[in-house]
Amino acid sequence: MMLGTNRELINWILPYLPIGAELEYRDQQATLQYMDIDRDGLPEIFGVYRLNTKPYLFVLKNYYGQLIYYYPIPPEMKRKAVIALYDYRETRAVYLFPFVRKVIGGNKWGYMDAKGKMVLPENFNRAEDFQENGLAIVGLMDKSGVINDNGYFIVKPIYDTIDPFSEGRAVVNDLRGFKVIDESGKEITEKAYSIIVGEYKEGRVRAVKLDEHGQYLYGYLNKRGKEVIPIIYETASDFVQGKAVVKTKEGRFQLINLTGTVIQTYSFPYVGNYGEGLLPYKKSNEGKIGYTNEQGKIVIEPQFSNGEAFVEGRAIVSLAENNNDRYGVIDRTGHFVIKPNYNQILYLDEGRFAIGKEIDPKQPCMRSIYALADSGGQILTGFIFTVINKFQDGLASVSDDQNTYFIDKHGKRNEHLPMVSGSGLLRFEKTLIKGHIDDRLLYFNRTGDLLWKQATILPLNNQYSVVEHKYKPNKDYLVYYPQIEGMENPERVNRALKELAGVKPVSAHAQLESNYTGDYEIPFYKKNLLVIKITGYDYPFCAAHGMPVERYVHMNLKTGSMYQLKDLFKPGSSYVKIISDRIGDQIKNNEKYASYLFPEEYHGIKADQPFFISEAGLNIYFLPYEIAAFAAGFPTFTIRFDDLVDIINTNSEFWNTFH
Repeated sequence: MMLGTNRELINWILPYLPIGAELEYRDQQATLQYMDIDRDGLPEIFGVYRLNTKPYLFVLKNYYGQLIYYYPIPPEMKRKAVIALYDYRETRAVYLFPFVRKVIGGNKWGYMDAKGKMVLPENFNRAEDFQENGLAIVGLMDKSGVINDNGYFIVKPIYDTIDPFSEGRAVVNDLRGFKVIDESGKEITEKAYSIIVGEYKEGRVRAVKLDEHGQYLYGYLNKRGKEVIPIIYETASDFVQGKAVVKTKEGRFQLINLTGTVIQTYSFPYVGNYGEGLLPYKKSNEGKIGYTNEQGKIVIEPQFSNGEAFVEGRAIVSLAENNNDRYGVIDRTGHFVIKPNYNQILYLDEGRFAIGKEIDPKQPCMRSIYALADSGGQILTGFIFTVINKFQDGLASVSDDQNTYFIDKHGKRNEHLPMVSGSGLLRFEKTLIKGHIDDRLLYFNRTGDLLWKQATILPLNNQYSVVEHKYKPNKDYLVYYPQIEGMENPERVNRALKELAGVKPVSAHAQLESNYTGDYEIPFYKKNLLVIKITGYDYPFCAAHGMPVERYVHMNLKTGSMYQLKDLFKPGSSYVKIISDRIGDQIKNNEKYASYLFPEEYHGIKADQPFFISEAGLNIYFLPYEIAAFAAGFPTFTIRFDDLVDIINTNSEFWNTFH
């Protein structure tokens, strides 16, 4: 039997694939190979298909003119097949990777190839990874769109948000609500929904709308965007193995299939997410959690304060102790394979768990320190990790107090892959290793050599540059601060910038009460005026949220002077009242402010009110909680210079630095 083209191979293969399976494609070619990988003189057809989004390797044996399924695939044969398919894909693929550069006006994103050469220039305000479908989500201004690898917009930047594609569909959001688009950018939903939760799984996604009583109701859309299961439920879970748990308006929990057919109705007041034939349940609303099977028969008696769904024969549960939950892991009989001695447990896939204990037992709300454990309960490492990410192909990215690196399933560092100073995430991205370490992006090749990292110097002109410095005296204190080069006497200016950015004495090994991160941008530069935006976020570990920091420095690069708001106006002018009245008029005449400003809290500005200069004019801003709710951030009002011409001191040093 002689087989030639990709299309001929596909025609032979399709009858052998499971119902619903789809071949994996790359550049409109199925990822297939036809070669002798078991060394018996007869070639095999092998490739990858996807079923319910999961990839599966298959090998069809050419047995004297007949194709038979090769199962199970011997490990060595599987290894050779994977290598051959990988090589095939790599010879066809041109991969692009997002990169970011600090420029005047903020951060700009573009895309480079696997050698670090720019392919798509930094024209975007945000750029995400290219997905398997060859598309990437990007941001322009405050809107999101989708581009292909030529940089052309498949979806114009018209949406407030676009979620990553899943099963060929993406959830988008605009002023009308949530909708679904396909990979051509077409909206396939006939209307907008209040919310569309998560992503497509097993051909279904949860859609939410408000009923006439203001209550949220859940249902499911199929991949055509149709309401395949009515939106009538109080709650609904994702589908797992073709089954989902819903709660009716009458308060009954049910197990349904992909068509919405009820498999089982339960009499319990609470039923949790389905997993491997078992479901968490309660006999009373205030009672403990146990596990029932699909038919409602009790398998594990109620005894836990919390219980997650079963995955790979294990479930994370907790027991209440002195008003705190202590977490462990049980098997399908309810036996603890990891005893409930930990304040946090995370499932990492591939039969591994991160078990966490308190850094300070007196403050359990503070961060945990983690060890690696297997599904049999064996603890494989010490409690040394501040971050453990999920395993993929036997490797996981971890961070300790000093570095980020990969470990294997035994907890041993892979010495052939990068180890980077700082905390964050390393992951395999196509042909490279992508790092996001201490809030900065970098790439390595597969042999661990550094390929690209963010630039630390921003030239303003032939004389002046802004140079980025990093200050990290403690694992919970990180500041990037600017220093100016090219000035005649920069010491005073640079000392002030360090102090404003948050560089201060911090103990190296003490456990701080909060996590602080600081950064900066260059939003405006004109003539001799440099405007530096200094940002920060201080998060007390036991608080509901942190507090953002935002301040602007207006600097004369020639003289080193730093300006205040009053320096812009004529001496003795009533700039406070005039600006206060202008902002009051904006609040009164623009309905957008009514949605988030506290109506009685605005009483005008102060003489030293925070401000910044931009091309649009004078911008006045207020701190969180000052005149609006925390979620409003820093309410900002812009006043054109033409509207302030009567009080601006056009002879002042401040004005003439940028005119």
